Amino acid sequence: MFGLIGHSTSFEAARRKALELGFDHIAEGDLDVWCSAPPQLVEHLEVTSLTGKTIEGAYIDSCFVPEMLSRFKTARRKVLNAMELAQKKGINITALGGFTSIIFENFNLLKHQTIRSTTLEWERFTTGNTHTAWVISRQVEINAPLLGIDLSKARVAVVGATGDIGSAVCRWLTQRTGIKELLMVARQQQPLTDLREELGGGRILSLDEALPEADVVVWVASMPRTLEIDADRLQKPCLMIDGGYPKNLDSRVAGEGGVHVLKGGIVEFGSDIGWTMMEIAEMEKPQRQMFACFAEAILLEFEACHTNFSWGRNNITLEKMDFIGAASMRHGFKTLNLQGQLQAAAA
Repeated sequence: MFGLIGHSTSFEAARRKALELGFDHIAEGDLDVWCSAPPQLVEHLEVTSLTGKTIEGAYIDSCFVPEMLSRFKTARRKVLNAMELAQKKGINITALGGFTSIIFENFNLLKHQTIRSTTLEWERFTTGNTHTAWVISRQVEINAPLLGIDLSKARVAVVGATGDIGSAVCRWLTQRTGIKELLMVARQQQPLTDLREELGGGRILSLDEALPEADVVVWVASMPRTLEIDADRLQKPCLMIDGGYPKNLDSRVAGEGGVHVLKGGIVEFGSDIGWTMMEIAEMEKPQRQMFACFAEAILLEFEACHTNFSWGRNNITLEKMDFIGAASMRHGFKTLNLQGQLQAAAA
């Protein structure tokens, strides 16, 4: 059995969903009420692979909302409580989605393995970052040629290059795609220097320096609300893959000719799943589309690979990306691409 731990995109969205699910006592409460609300197992799922294998799963809402990010202890407690619930329900492998994965990594929750009377078994959980990194890398490979961008002549900027997903994407781009040049952007200098040494190349730039040079921009960092992007300074054409969370890059450069924004790290299953929770994430096809991190738990259950497949920071190898990528295609997932957008624009 697989599990997915998620949350709503905002406090108001969470309250609406709680009302819809019949949790009136939570829905009507203020943010302080939500801060003390326990996680809820809100949905049971069945997924059938292209191979014919059917597995069962569950969606757990952590009752976390982004407005709680400034409350360190609350955010930490929300994630750990949701993990405890998943383990108590006997779930074999559970993926952390959205901010729950970010909280787990940044707040070093590995120090908090015991929750009340439960000792968390780490092998039951995965961040899902390996599948996300593979999907984003494939989105670069698939969509750049659709825009006439030859990767062998292209400069690709990775914003958030030293994060778990970003560093994995950098490894794939430099070793598997033959791009002309990798441009690396991140907040801290030393991790960038270490990554460049590991990769044997790449150029470290500020965001302002990298954006005008890049034919492809892979964004795998949270975007500051105050950030402004001058689309006139971008290359034309320019492929921008929004792999951060939340996904709001399109609002910064929407409508600019020659700049194509694609939601990164999202996959589409080959048939309807029959769940309701992806409507919260505002997926275009909520019955089939999901974050790639969630799909990782599904894939690991299909493969009977019950292990913390994606864990820690900068541990994603090309071999792991190959494994999860092959499983993704075998079981019926496909990566989002620009084909539909381009056809609609040409019509």
